[in-house]
Amino acid sequence: MPCFTSSRRQALLSALSAGLLGLAAAPLAQAADAWPSKPLRIVVGFPAGSSPDLTARALAEPLEKALGQPVIVDNRAGAGGNIGADAVAKATDGHTIGLMINGNLTIAKMINPAVRYDPLKDFAPVSLVGVAPLVLVAPAGAAGDDAPSFFNAARAAGKRWSYGSPGVGTVGHIGMELLKSRSGIAPVHVPYPGYPQVFNAIVAGDLQLSMLPPALANAQIKAGKLRGIGVTSSGRSTLVPELPSLADAGVKGYNLEIWNAVAAPATMPKAHVEKLAAAVSAIVRTPEMRQRLFQQGWQPVGSSPEALANRIQGDAQVLGGIIRAQRISAE
Repeated sequence: MPCFTSSRRQALLSALSAGLLGLAAAPLAQAADAWPSKPLRIVVGFPAGSSPDLTARALAEPLEKALGQPVIVDNRAGAGGNIGADAVAKATDGHTIGLMINGNLTIAKMINPAVRYDPLKDFAPVSLVGVAPLVLVAPAGAAGDDAPSFFNAARAAGKRWSYGSPGVGTVGHIGMELLKSRSGIAPVHVPYPGYPQVFNAIVAGDLQLSMLPPALANAQIKAGKLRGIGVTSSGRSTLVPELPSLADAGVKGYNLEIWNAVAAPATMPKAHVEKLAAAVSAIVRTPEMRQRLFQQGWQPVGSSPEALANRIQGDAQVLGGIIRAQRISAE
């Protein structure tokens, strides 16, 4: 019987352990490589033709090529995207993911406790797709020659001014309440069914200001129907390069963006999430996809799951603070 020294025996044991670990890891790696094994479904909580829907459909074809399986966009519209988000959170087939907006992944349950999923517990973050600022707009003939003088006029007007949003608890609503807390202005909130109605009310002179998505705001500013005051991001945006940020206009520490992202059910295996994240991030960073997203009004990102998780936590903390302070509720 061979006789081994203690060092030789330890080396053999280490080699044996490494071999066993390799054998154990092989099925896991093979399982990740074999996924997806059937068509992948992207749930969108908004109707066909909406911004999240257009983004999901732009991702579908290159994702099919990257993963080797058909990718189907499934519209589950309603409740500000929460019906679709709930469907993703409760999916158990291992092949359902969601293209969601930031409200679905951060503050949905803070705004409405009746929401049936927990944004911070029921999802596995995959990848941030695109970000965009909102644009603070006013009627074309609004007071003041620049952003600081406009804010002076708004502070002097107090509650005689009003602002519109596409509903209680939307980013346009909470973003304006955040602006009020940081700038000393005090316009009264008037909720509308959607952004088109908000725009019509501003043009008609029924509202003095609002925060609109850049694609909508830009077209109307260029047409002379609205006046752009500033963007809500921390610095200037390539989507609206001619406007200053609100922070540059004197609203210290103001930074708010809308975004969309891919997320999976929290039960999806980590290896599958990482494979999906690598594919989505790579697609978003291609010149073709960057151009498509920019045309849709997004600054393309493409991120790791960890970066998206950090974004979710940070936004939930900031917006949650405003929700609690102002007792905002969509119940």
